[in-house]
Amino acid sequence: MQVTEKLTRPLTEAKYLNTDNADRYRSIMRIFYENYEKLRYWMYQEEVYEEMTADPYFADYRMEQCQQDLAMLTEWKNLNTIQDTRRVSSIEEFKNKKFRYQMSEYSVEIERLVIRLENLFVEGASLEPTLLERIRLNVERFPKMGKEDPNAVYSWWNDLNNDFIRLNQNYQDYIRDLNSVKAEEMMRTKEFLVFKDKLVEYLRNFIKGLQKNVGVIEEILRLLESETLRQVLDKVNDYEMSIPRMDVEVSREMIEEKTWGRFESIRNWFVAGEGRENEAGRLFDATNEIIRRITRYAAQLSERNALGANRREEYRKVAEIFLRCQDMDEANRMSAMVFGLERPFHLGAAAERVTDSMNQSVYEEPAAELTLRPRVRNYREKSGRTSIRDLAEQKVQAKKKAVEQMKQDWKRIGELESEGRIDFSRLPVIEPRVREILLKWLSDALENWDYTARTEDGRVFSLDMTYADERCVVRCEDGNFTMPKLSIVFQEELV
Repeated sequence: MQVTEKLTRPLTEAKYLNTDNADRYRSIMRIFYENYEKLRYWMYQEEVYEEMTADPYFADYRMEQCQQDLAMLTEWKNLNTIQDTRRVSSIEEFKNKKFRYQMSEYSVEIERLVIRLENLFVEGASLEPTLLERIRLNVERFPKMGKEDPNAVYSWWNDLNNDFIRLNQNYQDYIRDLNSVKAEEMMRTKEFLVFKDKLVEYLRNFIKGLQKNVGVIEEILRLLESETLRQVLDKVNDYEMSIPRMDVEVSREMIEEKTWGRFESIRNWFVAGEGRENEAGRLFDATNEIIRRITRYAAQLSERNALGANRREEYRKVAEIFLRCQDMDEANRMSAMVFGLERPFHLGAAAERVTDSMNQSVYEEPAAELTLRPRVRNYREKSGRTSIRDLAEQKVQAKKKAVEQMKQDWKRIGELESEGRIDFSRLPVIEPRVREILLKWLSDALENWDYTARTEDGRVFSLDMTYADERCVVRCEDGNFTMPKLSIVFQEELV
């Protein structure tokens, strides 16, 4: 976006649409616009007043009010004024400044927009495959336009742009309507089934036209030579520059920028770029998604109607059964069967059975207990309050037990030591507990660069790696394992 003076200035021309006495201002501007369409560009105050008072809504409208309203619209630049000196017959009349009024360019476009908004729901939008056909035919003429005269090129260029603008606006408005909340609600009603097929057929016809024409247009625009494109756009720009304009200064650069921007919009709509999908592809996907949604809603409505029809048949059958009942007791029993629990829920618990006998009835087995907990995130089980217990005695017993276990471990390991070393290749059958201690010592020593470590009781040892390349088998009570031929050598002098 480029911020310019036109973009930042307040749009006072639109002020009459939403201000005090807007009903008078809008009515006056509508009078000017209707006369503008009849090529009556200038109006006097008396003519405006006469048309205003012709409607019963402004029966109490006064000439002074009309003069004030016209002056305010002139101040907001909705009307241009010029003093009429043709009918002046005295200096007094000249001083009274009898004006003629004319709509400004901004006001004409604003009124056109207002009228389009007023008829928005009447006109609506549509998807017209004929627009794609006409755009394709005009794009096919692109290479030939370089040899035509500027007048023909400008007429062809306007037709192409008008069709493209209409296609772009119509498809956006139509897809927006189909994706609106009102359309979603309508698709859920039974009345939607009446014209569902017609709507789907309409969308599919548009998709066929899209597939038929987009590929051709994309190929032509891709193969269009830059020199031909430059010749065509230059002729468009030359014709634009030759059009006389009153009170408007237009430069060549502005016209070239506008023309090139319109061509880029057409190209980007049909031609996909690097890593970018073209607008036609997005429209194709959006239309297909709407068709899938329409079909899904229609299927749901059909199923719902079919379900209702089946239920009606069921109710009729039930009524016939009740009519055949002989007495009230039989009717009560029939009622219990019809209106009772059709699908009772059974709760299953993962409890162990007392016996696996197939002859044992479930009623002969003890009942299983199943605790149900609520399925909420903030649920917490209530914890009972307990007092602090004195565990000193249990701690003493546990410590005593651990010391006894440690003494037994040192005793067993001491029996494996011979001349200050433990050779893994000469070990007898050892217990798993002793194996864990020895392997822990090996792991501690292997983590140091000099293969030394310290036992839990403070003895320093090192690993003898002389025969590490050889293998030995260590036998344990729970199995055997193979390991390098290592030895643990205790260094008593370092204790």
